[in-house]
Amino acid sequence: FRFPGAADDDAFLLLVGLPWFQVLPAILIFYLGSGGWSFLQIFAKTIGRDLHAAGVLLRVKMNVRRHLREKNTIPKIFAETVHRHGDKTALIFEGTGERWTFHQLDEYSNRVANMLLERGFKDGDVVALFMENRSQYVGLWLGMAKIGVEAALINFNLRLEALVHCVTISNAKAVMFGSELNDAVSEVHSLMGKEVQMFCSGDWDPKRVPRGTESLEPLLDAAPSHLPNRLFYIYTSGTTGMPKAAIVVHSRYYRMAALVYYGFRMTSDDVLYDCLPLYHSAGNIVGVGQCIIHGMTVVIRKKFSASRFWDDCAKYNCTIVQYIGEICRYLLNQPVRDMEKQHRVRMAMGNGLRQSIWEEFMKRFNIPQIAEFYGATECNCSLGNFDNKIGACGFNSRILPFIYPIRLVRVDEETMELMRGPDGVCIPCKPGEPGQLVGRIIQNDPLRRFDGYVNQSATSKKIAHSVFKKGDTAYLSGAEGKAGMAAIADPSHSTDLEKLVKDMEKALPPYARPVFLRFLLEVNKTGTFKFQKTDLRRDSFNPSAVSDRLYFMDSRRGCYVQLDEDLYRSILSGKHKL
Repeated sequence: FRFPGAADDDAFLLLVGLPWFQVLPAILIFYLGSGGWSFLQIFAKTIGRDLHAAGVLLRVKMNVRRHLREKNTIPKIFAETVHRHGDKTALIFEGTGERWTFHQLDEYSNRVANMLLERGFKDGDVVALFMENRSQYVGLWLGMAKIGVEAALINFNLRLEALVHCVTISNAKAVMFGSELNDAVSEVHSLMGKEVQMFCSGDWDPKRVPRGTESLEPLLDAAPSHLPNRLFYIYTSGTTGMPKAAIVVHSRYYRMAALVYYGFRMTSDDVLYDCLPLYHSAGNIVGVGQCIIHGMTVVIRKKFSASRFWDDCAKYNCTIVQYIGEICRYLLNQPVRDMEKQHRVRMAMGNGLRQSIWEEFMKRFNIPQIAEFYGATECNCSLGNFDNKIGACGFNSRILPFIYPIRLVRVDEETMELMRGPDGVCIPCKPGEPGQLVGRIIQNDPLRRFDGYVNQSATSKKIAHSVFKKGDTAYLSGAEGKAGMAAIADPSHSTDLEKLVKDMEKALPPYARPVFLRFLLEVNKTGTFKFQKTDLRRDSFNPSAVSDRLYFMDSRRGCYVQLDEDLYRSILSGKHKL
């Protein structure tokens, strides 16, 4: 969800603000220059949707500018939320059933802020947060934000080199970790440096934690609960390399939470079920952000459970649920139960719902609205399906395209480089033509800016020039995630698959491990010694089209199995879980 420049907004407002007898001729003129009756048909079908989206964009943009002008941070906005909803339930942790009111969340975060101040932490310092979902997770990063300490939210699936990398690139002065991750922290403690302070939250066992670690709870209990005198980093998943630390400033947090709130017509009376990881923007900003900004009650679950999903929704009277990726398919694969329709859920919000199961999901679980959206933590070209259109992840206006400057542009399928016309500007895709989504960057506009990553080199790789017009800059959305395949040169058939699995389990989180393996006599390279991946991608994992040995990671058995025609068909039909 992004906004265009102020000039475009002003032009739109001037048009809307005109008397009807001036607006109608303007529309007629536009009609005559836009393809006749086809434009009127498009206008009639989309004007309601587009005006709602334009209103949402304008409302959020004005709010963000007001917050920037008044120097309102997320903690300041949360203070207003506490004032309005103090005794209302803010968070429910499904694991224990514990409920925190907005006052209690505020006091806990104050204790965090005061404890860090007493320990000498100051504005601009970074503390890494490494723990599974719980209410304290929200209170910890919120307390840090109250004194300007930035939280580095680290994926709790990371181990060894990837874990050290995330702590190191954030320049964290301390790590707050959950006791459930004692072993993971102990493995790498010696690599983090003696100056990094360690705090453990949860069950305290001094024999299991790294030397020098302090128990967090007694420190917080002793800290004052009154208010003391960059928000955080969210890391990319790191499926194709090391995770990148995306910068989340206060205005971006507000923007992401507010756009889905107003765009999908939520209210503060909704109860949101959040089973997504809090180290990612979907769970922490899109989900918990509704609690922090808008006073909504949010139910936090430690991890997603397909078998307990609808029981939780009914128990806590949830009206909105979050999903991502294959969650909806996992729910459909569960046996039919009475509880799956004995709930109050009116909306499922997220991204990655396949069109092939969209209507089945709505009908079976009796969910009236699918709030599908597309976006990434750092991007400026997000999309939202505001009008509940089956199979869509969003739209861009045909009648008001200047309101939201995004575009699909052509790319070379071999190199994935942007294709350009004779004028040097990127070539827009035609309807139905695949391409790369880009969003124009306007750095002085808080809703069109690109804050990038901590690493400047990583930031530069996501920016293209002369995209919409000569001399402009745009954000590159990049490739979509797919099940990974590793192509391995193994002419002697000597690869030990069992050892390979064990090594990957130590070093890679589950989502970064290849789902498929292809063993070749050799891996072809280009004249510049780069691996030729295009042909491998085109071949996919079809055993009838590939003569090389193919293997599939069977998640139920925890090992790679030979991929044959029967297994191939089972995977395509969705019967076999990836």
